[in-house]
Amino acid sequence: MDIEGFVRDRIKTSDEKSLESVLSNHILDYKDISNENSKLIAKSVIEEVKNAFKIDLVDDNFLKEVINIPYAGITMGEMGVGSRGSGDFFVHKKIAEIVSSTKTKSFVNPTEQDDGGVVKTNISGENVYITTAIDGIHSRLSEYPFLGGFHVTRASLRDVCVMGAKPVAIISDLHLADDGDVGKLFDFTSGASTVSELIDVPIVAGSTLRVGGDMVLGNRLVSSIGSIGVSEHVPTARKRAEVGDVILLTEGSGGGTITTTAIYNGFFDVIWETLDISFIKASNVLNEENLIKDIHAMTDVTNGGLRGDAHEISNTTGLGLEFSLDDINKMINPKVLNMLNTLDIDPLGISIDSLMLIVPKNIVSDVINSIKSVGVKISEIGVVDNKGYPRLIENEIELKPFFREAAYTKIKKVMGDATPKDFENTKKKVEKAAIKSIRKKNDVIKYMSEK
Repeated sequence: MDIEGFVRDRIKTSDEKSLESVLSNHILDYKDISNENSKLIAKSVIEEVKNAFKIDLVDDNFLKEVINIPYAGITMGEMGVGSRGSGDFFVHKKIAEIVSSTKTKSFVNPTEQDDGGVVKTNISGENVYITTAIDGIHSRLSEYPFLGGFHVTRASLRDVCVMGAKPVAIISDLHLADDGDVGKLFDFTSGASTVSELIDVPIVAGSTLRVGGDMVLGNRLVSSIGSIGVSEHVPTARKRAEVGDVILLTEGSGGGTITTTAIYNGFFDVIWETLDISFIKASNVLNEENLIKDIHAMTDVTNGGLRGDAHEISNTTGLGLEFSLDDINKMINPKVLNMLNTLDIDPLGISIDSLMLIVPKNIVSDVINSIKSVGVKISEIGVVDNKGYPRLIENEIELKPFFREAAYTKIKKVMGDATPKDFENTKKKVEKAAIKSIRKKNDVIKYMSEK
C-alpha cells in the first residue's frame, strides 16, 4: 500500500482527523505495532504531504512548473502500459521521442523500438559497438523471486544477444517494499546468478533499495536487470531487413510470462520447460562462427508475442512479413503450446521467447546448421516482402497487436484486450503530456545554462 499516495488522494477532500484514523487502521493491516505508533506514522505522513503541497503558495512559477507533473489524465491501466500491446507501444514511442529530443546521439536509439540500444566508439583505431539493454521482473513473479531473477536476467541478455553483441557484464537493481523479507533479495539474486554462471557472464554492480522507502507498505518486489555487450561488427538492428530475406525461428519455451501463466493456472510442470538458456546458446554460436555479421536482423519474440514484434519490424522497415502459422506452432515447446491451447491463449499474442532471425537466402543453411549444432531447434517460418504489413500465409489477414497482449491469467481475461472506444482521444492526451515533458526539459536546460 502506498500510504503517501493514499494521503495525497484524500487530503483535500477529507478532514484531517478522519484521514488520520483511516490511515492508522490501514497501517495496522501491515505493521505489528501499537495503535499509538500507527497514529504517529499516519500523522507524520499527513504533515509531510501538507508541507509538500505548500509549493502552490510559492511565488516562483518556474519552480512550480518543474515540480508539477504534466498530467495526461490517463492512467497506466487505461493505456495498457506494460501489457505489451498497442497502447504500450504508443507510450514507448512517446518516451523515445523525449529521449531523441536531446542533442545526444547513439548508433541505435529508442526511436527504432529495437531490443537494445547501441553506441559506437573507437578503441585503438577499431570500431567497437557497445550494446545495452534493461528488463524489469515480471510483476506477478514478486512472490517467486528465484524464477523472477532467472527470467529477467535471461531476458536482458537476450536483448543484447539479438543486437549481435557478446554479453560481457550484468547489473542488478533491486527494490523490495518495507515489509518484505530480505530473503527475497537473496532468492532473486540467486536466480540471476544461476544464469550468470551458466553463460559465464559476471554480475558486476547493482543497487538495493526499498520500494518507496517508508511510504510503501507490503512485500512487493520490483527489480530490473541490465546487460552490456560488445561487438566489432554493425548491430543486427531491425532496420537492416530486406525483401527476399528468410525468417527463421528457434523453439520457444517461454520466460517470465509463460512461467506466470503456468503458476497462476496450475500448469506447474511447464515451469521446468522455461528454465533453459538455448536462446543464448544459439546467439553465442552465431557469434563464435562469425555468422552474426551477415544476419540482417534478430529479435526475441517477447513484446506482445510475434504479433507485436512483427508489427514493430514492419513499422521500422516499411516492409511486409509473411508467416506460416503451422511452422510457427511447430517451433513452440509442445508442453507450452498445449497449455496455451488448453487455456485458449493466442500463441501469437504472448511472449514465447524464441529467437527470430531475418537472414539472406544464401546463408540460411549455414545459420540453421550452426544453431542445430548446439542442440537448439530452428526452422523457416516465413519471408520478407514489400507488402508493407505482417500477415499469415494461411489467411492473408494482417497480424496486428492487441491493445494488451493475449490474456494469460484470469484477472487479465477480466480486464480484456479490446481497444477502448475513445483510444484516439486517449492517445492525444498522452501525446500532449509527452510534449509538455519535452518542453520542461528544454526550459530547465536553458535555465541551468544561463545560471
